Amino acid sequence: MSKDELILAFESSCDETSVAVIKNGDVILSNIIATQINSHKRFGGVVPEVASRHHVEEITMIIDDALKEAGVDYADLDAVAVTYGPGLVGSLLIGVTAAKTIAYAHHLPLIPVNHMAGHIYAAAFVTKLQYPLLALMVSGGHTELVMLTGPAEFTIIGETRDDAAGEAYDKVGRVIGITYPAGKEIDRLAHLGKDTFDFPRAMDKDDNLDFSFSGLKSAFINTVHHADQKHEKLSREDLAASFQAAVVDVLVDKTMTALKQHRVKQLIVAGGVAANSGLREALSARLAVEMPDVELIVPPLRLCGDNGAMVGAAAHILRGKQVFADATLNAQPNLNFARA
Repeated sequence: MSKDELILAFESSCDETSVAVIKNGDVILSNIIATQINSHKRFGGVVPEVASRHHVEEITMIIDDALKEAGVDYADLDAVAVTYGPGLVGSLLIGVTAAKTIAYAHHLPLIPVNHMAGHIYAAAFVTKLQYPLLALMVSGGHTELVMLTGPAEFTIIGETRDDAAGEAYDKVGRVIGITYPAGKEIDRLAHLGKDTFDFPRAMDKDDNLDFSFSGLKSAFINTVHHADQKHEKLSREDLAASFQAAVVDVLVDKTMTALKQHRVKQLIVAGGVAANSGLREALSARLAVEMPDVELIVPPLRLCGDNGAMVGAAAHILRGKQVFADATLNAQPNLNFARA
């Protein structure tokens, strides 16, 4: 019987410090996450210096907790994996430094993981992946349609030209008094309101797979400010419902177009905005009618945000392809997949 593969995986790209132990790429033995949301709430968004300081304070304890919960020691590990980009450079460096130190001290191979690949491979904890497949990557920093032609073979076929979807959620949330991060509360309010404002669906009918949310964000803000100047009170529920409908309509329309152009059996929705129930419901409904043969894969809510487990899942694939780094590994804050 072959030995189980055990990977110690680090994630510190933004405002979560996380360390996980992953067995054979799809079994979570531990996944410790220390979130910094309460520290950044008062600023209305992530402050890079504050994030870095928290990572430094937390990471040693989280390593110990991850190993203890998994019931393993360094001698049991087969590799160390770490997110090296994209993300905040200071935050990335904390994880990269910790991972390199452990890999060196315990003579373990080091696996460099693209943060977005991690989000996509969180789907491996749900079901076995079949290539080629399509991923809709939606988060605070990224909105992209990504084709996977094989294991860890990524190509961007559509992306946002300005704001990411999650970024737009946070910006409009601030205007109506919702604290960072705003996505969950806007999603809740949206289910209580109606799409009465008919906000723009930018680029929805364009002959490409790219997105734009900057105009939607501006239309929302202008609507609220105009009402304020006239001392009119607008329904927060209707504002949220109208905004979310505009975002979801474009995401779903572009994804369906991509599915018609690129025949696949599976669609992964990845990233923090994958937790949005409006997006999940709309995609499920459209697929059921137009493409019932395409399997929709959405990671469980606890794996939609940043976490070490997703890094371990991606690292399992990279280890199989003999993708390793050495002591020169550095943070790459602007790392991205290739564009088609």
